[in-house]
Amino acid sequence: MSTYLQNLTVRLATGVGRLPGQTRQIHTDYFLAAQQPDGGFAGREGGSDLYYTTFAMRGLSILGELYGETADRVEAFLKPQLSSKQTIVDFFSLFYAANLLKVSAGKDIFVDADPNWPNQVADFLETLRREDGGYAKAQQGHAGSTYHTFLVMLVLQLIEKPIPNPQGILDYLAAHRDEEGGWHEIRASKRPGTNPTAAAVGCLQILDAIDEASDPELVATTLDFLVEMQTEEGGLRANTRIPIADLLSSFTGALTLIDLQAFDEIDIPAYRRFVNSMQREEGGFQAAAWDTAHDVEYSFYGLGCLALLENHE
Repeated sequence: MSTYLQNLTVRLATGVGRLPGQTRQIHTDYFLAAQQPDGGFAGREGGSDLYYTTFAMRGLSILGELYGETADRVEAFLKPQLSSKQTIVDFFSLFYAANLLKVSAGKDIFVDADPNWPNQVADFLETLRREDGGYAKAQQGHAGSTYHTFLVMLVLQLIEKPIPNPQGILDYLAAHRDEEGGWHEIRASKRPGTNPTAAAVGCLQILDAIDEASDPELVATTLDFLVEMQTEEGGLRANTRIPIADLLSSFTGALTLIDLQAFDEIDIPAYRRFVNSMQREEGGFQAAAWDTAHDVEYSFYGLGCLALLENHE
């Protein structure tokens, strides 16, 4: 049975495959040029970083370019990362990177690891479970986070472990759902956001818990919220307090609309113009109109947006 992430990778690779060859090449060159001497990939601060390495690998994977010498160098960077990590973001980055490397290049960085490691990881993740039913970012966290609950579920799928107490997660999501549409990231957040909404819908998809017949308002209010997030620029913004669209929110929001079979609810030509305006002639993407720099994370989101558009044609 394929996982949420495996399905997403296939969908994005299909869309990227429909892009013009020149477009694919400039973005391939961008990601390859970002690889550091140690095999990892850096963010804007410099120095290889596991988080950014995973995004570069995601970009190369959907471009069909994660193999050969590039994969060998990534493997050399990832193997020392097998030491214990403190946050779910670290776990997600490591296991997703390992999964991409295995699927794309046939390299298993866990081949010499303790055979019991999946159980150890699952046990650790459960220490992040909170009384509200969600998962915190780290053991010091006092309450669940919608985004990190989604990440835990993704990691459990990657290591082929069952999701404990799924009803508790559903209860958590119900408590963090805004009555006017969308989801809140944490209990104390004042307004729902595009990205926690995408994470919540992802959780519901994994749990096969989206039933428009029994809860028609869930889909209707989610669509209303996401449509409101589209700005005059054409992209989607993170929440109602932020006036500027960004590629992260534009990717997660569009993906959610597509999964709810409602991408046409937004202005798609305007969305396309926004995504293209973030694309650099030499490859890669800016994050938003205010952004004068670029990195592999937002370049993955930009490429992902192009893939979603191609699949919609």
